Formats: sequence, structure tokens, C-alpha cells
Amino acid sequence: MQKISGTRIAEEIIELLRARSAPKKFLAAFVVGDHLQTASFVAQKEKIAAKLGVDFRVYRHPADISSDRLRKEIHRIAESSRCGGAILQLPLPAGIHAGYCVNAIPVHKDVDALSERAIGALAAGRAKIFPPSVLAVLHVVRAIHASMAEYKKVVIVGCGPLVGKPLAIWLAGAVPHLIILDKGASYDALGDADMVISGTGVAGLIRGDMVKKDAVLIDFGYGLNADGELSGDIDKESLRASGFTGYYTPTPGGTGPLVVAGLFENFYSLTEAK
Repeated sequence: MQKISGTRIAEEIIELLRARSAPKKFLAAFVVGDHLQTASFVAQKEKIAAKLGVDFRVYRHPADISSDRLRKEIHRIAESSRCGGAILQLPLPAGIHAGYCVNAIPVHKDVDALSERAIGALAAGRAKIFPPSVLAVLHVVRAIHASMAEYKKVVIVGCGPLVGKPLAIWLAGAVPHLIILDKGASYDALGDADMVISGTGVAGLIRGDMVKKDAVLIDFGYGLNADGELSGDIDKESLRASGFTGYYTPTPGGTGPLVVAGLFENFYSLTEAK
């Protein structure tokens, strides 16, 4: 089995960005509540911003803020002429409408490309930038010196707004056979898939006996296993035991750093386009 280091690829991306002039406008991140996963991803973004010399500003709000109030705050900051990009950090506490609030970010400042207008542009083939999850998959494929055309059957496990949904829209029509599996689905389709992309957050969901021996497994899952350890959707030990010979992304150090790097790629692209 061959591990794809997202950390190494992300470092290369950051070095390329450092060779360009840092945007003069600030990047805003809106954080609601104190979710552990959220704190980890915000810390990663702050670290990369410091390396790049990007003015990264975090706007924190209590978990009980209303959707209307949060949307107004996002709109107020994101519409500023000094703001070059904005992020609403997901997941959000229960009761807050993520889509409603994300749509307050102007499409030309939506570095996550998750608003309705950005997703619509992606579906229509008119996207100026790709969602960071899509960029992460592209970087993984390039790292193994391949192209998406080589994967005849791709299975996406999970259809969330950050991973499954944008990837499904991007891959629709791009590969001959695309299957999307959500909660309650049978996982039999994984057995002959050339590529499996998973983002359920269910630790160890995908085992070695469920996938092709030479498949590419791209894991966006991020959660705790039974031992309280950070884990992705892929059960790495069962992969090893099954004689798996393909490629996989680890957790941590796989798609997480690539998603963060992709976000900054988008920030640079959007600010330079202006």
C-alpha cells in the first residue's frame, strides 16, 4: 500500500504561493461555537496565513447565535472593500442554516466556493475556482502521475456540503461511472471501484476487504475511533492485512492539509482576478 502525503504536497503548494505577492486584502473566517474539529482547522489556516503573510481575521460567535444574526455579521464584514475573501467554518451548531449563511458571502469572495452561486457555476462549467475538496482530489491524482480519465468507476461515500456534494457535481459527466452512496446505502459498489472518495466522518468505515486491491482511496473523514484517536473513514490496519497495493491518503496528514492549501490558492486567485 502506498501512502500519499497531503502534508508534503501542501507544503509545495504553499511554497509556490510564497513566490507570489500576498493579497493586500484580508481573509475573514467566521467561527461559531467551540467544536474541536473547527478549532483544529482554524489553527491550520492561521498557521498557513502566517507563513504567507496573509492578513487572516477570525470572527468568533457563540453557538446560540441565530441564523439571521450570523448572516448579517457575515454580510457586514464580507462586503467591506478591505475584505478579499471569506469563509464560514463548518460544521455549524444545530439550528443554524449553513446554506442561508454561506450565501451572504459574495461569490467573488467565496474562497470555499460553497454558496449557491458558486455551486451553480461549478455545475454549469463556468466556475472561476474549484471547491478545496475538488482541488485536493486533483492534487492527489497529479501526485500519482495520473489523470481523472484513467478512473472508469468512482464511488463517493457521503454527500455532505464540503466533500460529497461538490465532488459529485464536479465528477458528473467527467467519469464513465459515478456512484454516490449516502447513509443507509449498501457498500457493495466499492468492490470494483477504481477510486473511492469518502467523507462521512465515521472512523474505520471502509475496510480492506471492501475495496479493490489496487484502488485509489481518498479519505476526507475526520473523527475519533473507539480508542479516542484521530481517524479517517479508512481502516488503515485492515487495508494492510488485506494485502492492499493501491494508494491511500492518511488521517491526519492527508486531505486536511490539501483542503487548507486549496483555500489559500483560491484566495490568491480571486484577489488577483480583481
